[in-house]
Amino acid sequence: MAKTEFFDSDPTITAKAKELKREIKKLLRTIEEDDDLSVQTINQLQETLSDFKRATIKKMAKSSSLEMLETVSCPEEFRCPLSNELMRDPVVLASGQTYDKLFIQKWLSSGNRTCPKTQQVLSHTGLTPNLLISDMISKWCKKVGVETMNQYQSNTISNREVLNSLLCKVSSSNLQDQKSAAKELRLLTRKGTVFRAFFGESSDQITRLVNPLLSLNQDEHLQEDVITTLLNISIHDDNNKKLVCENPNVIPLLIDALKRGTVATRSNAAAAIFTLSALDSNKSLIGKSGVLKPLIDLLEEGNPLAIKDVAAAIFTLCIAHENRSRAVKDGAVRVLGEKISDGLYVDELLAILAMLVTHWKAVEELGDLGGVSWLLKITRESECKRNKENAIVILHTVCFSDRTKWKEIKDEESSYGTITKLAREGTSRAQRKANGILDRLRKAMNLTHTA
Repeated sequence: MAKTEFFDSDPTITAKAKELKREIKKLLRTIEEDDDLSVQTINQLQETLSDFKRATIKKMAKSSSLEMLETVSCPEEFRCPLSNELMRDPVVLASGQTYDKLFIQKWLSSGNRTCPKTQQVLSHTGLTPNLLISDMISKWCKKVGVETMNQYQSNTISNREVLNSLLCKVSSSNLQDQKSAAKELRLLTRKGTVFRAFFGESSDQITRLVNPLLSLNQDEHLQEDVITTLLNISIHDDNNKKLVCENPNVIPLLIDALKRGTVATRSNAAAAIFTLSALDSNKSLIGKSGVLKPLIDLLEEGNPLAIKDVAAAIFTLCIAHENRSRAVKDGAVRVLGEKISDGLYVDELLAILAMLVTHWKAVEELGDLGGVSWLLKITRESECKRNKENAIVILHTVCFSDRTKWKEIKDEESSYGTITKLAREGTSRAQRKANGILDRLRKAMNLTHTA
């Protein structure tokens, strides 16, 4: 049996490594295709590469115990009929045949109701541990020096005990115990997926984690570590995102962290909101919580350590139309306009503004802020195609919503031919919007001449 075959049945190593490889390929495609690359994407790639490196090292570290398998043939009765690999957790099916639990569960989960080996229709789908075969496999593995399933289970149990111990400490009344446990949980959930996955098993564990932040007298370092742990947990998968977001304590605590945490805490709280809002069902729940106002306030404050995460959180939330009106109501247009007109974080903020102008009040506020002027300047002078595209998208909406701005747009076109140039050289979307503006201006001129 080849080395890799033994671990292909270990979902915590090979399956995760494959998932990470897919994510790396996806991120690399984004980097290759995106002219306006965000720091968020680069950070995500670095973290994914680090996780993949750790998974690879873990797999390689175990390979020495498998080298003996190349010269020792695994007894046939120890192999799973489905995978043809050494069974880690042998179970008996209703037909009397023994399979590795992982593989027979996949077979049954796919809707099959027959025994794979005998094709017998099953009277039930219950699985019974085959203790005799399990004991024989354990003895054989010990003889050849291979890690057994019992050892694997022991490691899992040990990790769970560590998690439970830390959660007990972080939920205690002793501040020093809380702080040391929170710091350890932050490190454990950052380093790998095992502890992140444990938190996805029960909302109660998330409640225990955030319990010390429910008191009035919070330590800022404790808050930072707990909020960062929430971020780490949320990154793991959609199930974790759902559990974290739906826990009634989490979003209020993230809002509190945005308002009065350290810069690092506020940045990580914004990053957690961005991560959680990647799940569509969470966008509405988070938007209703009132989180947009503190995010916009933090954006206005303009701390460079937090601005990227804040912008990403606002953008992702505003993908949901209902949150756009909330953002406009909470003053997003003014803050975005002031930052963009000052040339600050134009790439990120223009993308948000391009979504918000679908709301009529956003167009009105933009006009009052003199937005047409600096939008035309970006369209004319920016070297970034994505920024030109977002600027012309906004101008298109303004042009069709507020005829008082036609003269300023027409004067720009007469002086510089900005929109005509973009209609020829811009992205496909920019070309459509530029041509739409030109058509609108031509019709307006014809109507004027006719009158």
